[in-house]
Amino acid sequence: MGKDRNYQKELDKILEDIGADPACAPTLFIHSCCAPCSSYVLEYLRRFFRITVFYYNPNISMEEEYRKRAAEQKRLIAACNSELENKIAEGKRLNVRPAGHPIGIVEGDYEPDRFYEIAKGLEQCPEGGERCFACYELRLRRTAACAAAEKYDYYATTLTVSPLKNAAKLNELGEKLAKEYGVSWLPSDFKKKGGYQRSIELSEKYALYRQDYCGCIYSQEERRRIKEERRRREAEEQAEKG
Repeated sequence: MGKDRNYQKELDKILEDIGADPACAPTLFIHSCCAPCSSYVLEYLRRFFRITVFYYNPNISMEEEYRKRAAEQKRLIAACNSELENKIAEGKRLNVRPAGHPIGIVEGDYEPDRFYEIAKGLEQCPEGGERCFACYELRLRRTAACAAAEKYDYYATTLTVSPLKNAAKLNELGEKLAKEYGVSWLPSDFKKKGGYQRSIELSEKYALYRQDYCGCIYSQEERRRIKEERRRREAEEQAEKG
């Protein structure tokens, strides 16, 4: 699964080849799982690409939760674009062009039934196992298909910024689907170079809603069990102290 590959170095090489010439910026269609994870990725890549975020997450079990996360994604992008507009206005006054491009967003259909279909028989898999891999492919497949149909130069996902996600597997799937759909995959391991920490800082800056589970009912239940076990241990330790 490419465990020995350094995807960050591969990305660095691509960005070096692209350069930051605004007139030559390629297009990127990037799947986003949520606003917090996308925050650093968008800050990082918008100097090099004309980005469209694809918010497609049928794994989110509760519609209210899905809508809340989708709204946060749109709010973040609106804030980032507003900041860029202000920088452009200031740059004109100083005869300087700020780096970066406006970011677009496409919201996919909310279709949780598709997630439950691919999760059949995998309900008891631990977080980070085969059920998650099937979920990765579900979301990346739709992203690749849309990117190819709209003739984007590259497609990618923000998922690799999370320490809880398997970057090697995500890149393996991304490359496989790139060949299948005829669109270039942008390799990544966005948690590198302090990416995950920066996403936390940006989440605080924009007061983003940060969830503590990926979105599916199975991860939510696993998170609940972990919290209950932690509370039980803490209660036992407190009782022992008297």
